[in-house]
Formats: sequence, C-alpha cells, structure tokens
Amino acid sequence: MSTPSEPALSAIMGERRRLIHLAYRLLGSLADAEDVVQETYVRWYAMSPEQQRAIRSPAGWLTTVAGRICLDVLGSARARRERYVGEWLPEPLPDSVEWAGTPADPADRVTLDESVGMAFLVLLESMTPAERVAFVLHDVFRYPFAEVAEIVGRTPAACRQLAVSARRRVREGRPPVAPPTRHAGVVRNFKEAWQAKDIAALVRLLDPNAVATSDGGGVVTALPVPLHGGEPIARFLAGLVTGAPELALLERTVNGRPGLVVQVDDTVEAVLALDVEGDRVTRIWAVRNPEKLRPWTAG
Repeated sequence: MSTPSEPALSAIMGERRRLIHLAYRLLGSLADAEDVVQETYVRWYAMSPEQQRAIRSPAGWLTTVAGRICLDVLGSARARRERYVGEWLPEPLPDSVEWAGTPADPADRVTLDESVGMAFLVLLESMTPAERVAFVLHDVFRYPFAEVAEIVGRTPAACRQLAVSARRRVREGRPPVAPPTRHAGVVRNFKEAWQAKDIAALVRLLDPNAVATSDGGGVVTALPVPLHGGEPIARFLAGLVTGAPELALLERTVNGRPGLVVQVDDTVEAVLALDVEGDRVTRIWAVRNPEKLRPWTAG
C-alpha cells in the first residue's frame, strides 16, 4: 500500500491550526473543536490514497468536512444546553504566552483576535446553527458563499441571507469596544477595588445595568442565574473576598482582551472576561467549570 509523501502529509497536517481556529469560533468550545478536527482527520485517513489524490483541494475538503461536523454539533448543542446545569458560557482562552503546560500540538493554541472575544462568542450563541456557520465562514474567514453553500447545504443566495441576518444580530447586540488601553485600565482599577473590598469604588466602576454571569456546569458553585445591577454585583464580589481571604486576582489576557484570573491557594478557580464601555464594566462572564479551564490549569 502506498503512503502519502512527506510534503503531502505535512501539508495536510499543516491545516490543523486553521481548522482548530475555525471550529473554536463556530462552537465556542476548545474541547469540541479538538474533537471535530480529530474526526475530520479520521475521515481523511479512512480514504484510500487513490481517493485522497483525486481530491483537487485537500484544504477545501478538510474545511467542508469540519464545517459540516460543526453544523451537526451546533444542531445537537441546544438539547445539550437544556440539560446543562446553570448558565453555559464559551470556554475562555489565555494568550499564547500564558498557556498552562504544553498542549500535545502547539497548533491547538487558538490565535486570539476580535472574533474570539467573549462578548462576540456569547452573541454568536443567539444565532441559529446555519446563521453562525455562514457568518463565521464568510465574514470572519472570508470564504465565498459558493463554498459556504456546500457546507451548509443551502444555495449561495440563501447563505448570503443567513449572513445578512447574522450581521444584523451583531450590529444590534454588540456595543462599541473600548480601546485596549482604556479596557486594561478599567480592569486594573476594578481588580484593585475588588481586592480592597471597596464596594463604593466597585459601584463607581460598574455600570448601573451591569450583568454578571457565571458558569459552574453543576461541578462547582456558581450563580444559578445572571446577577443584575452594579451595586448587587459589587456587594457579591466583596463578599467573595471576605469569605476567602487567600483569594488572589491576576490580570491576564482572556480571549484577546484584558481580564482577570481568580486563584485560591495558587489554584485557578475562575477566569473572568469583562466587557467595558467608556469607563465602566458592563458585563462580567466568570467561567468556573473546571472542564473549561484546562488551558489555564494543565501542566
């Protein structure tokens, strides 16, 4: 039996990083993205060498298969989310230099940009699976609608309409993004006020209509429903520090934006992504589910 040449094998495996990037943005879960990419390669290597050579664009074939698998996963995700205990949030990712331990393959490290911001990923959750796939493939990865149509199983015109609908959701649901320097400054001030249990300072830094959401997955304690209002959130956060004097707050990059990591006895207990408008925090997403914190705790 003939085997693929080394350059051909290298080219096929070289697509892994791009596929991980695509699947994470489509699913909001690094674990699911890794499963999708593994299944994609299983299907590639299940073909004979002759079948592989007959494919004009292996990269295009891999993208199509991964996209279709993601579409199936998104279709079943709604049922899984209904069984999920508490609020479901995307898996937070660190900056590449802060990644804990060494993944089996450096390609598994997702490049962070605006399209993996927590606010953006949460907004993608409001879309239908077809909208999400069409929007991410076309608007984020710049695939033409003819190729998107092959993945989604609809006409190019229908995929164009899906992307238009998704763009409308983004425009309506996404506030202006604060400049990185201002965002970082607000997060730093927020951290210092939290550490000091300064409720008044926290209230000043929180938007009156701020919302805090936490994801424990039923594995660890978390807010059962989102907490609304700057003052209630400030009092809740101050109470956490009072109840755990060994708690430490670290400034870290979370999905490409300044965020916070909560440690207790040098163990990562939560990763917080924060949305900032002007000089105030408007949203807090706190991920506590240990299964979603592997990049922060492995090694």
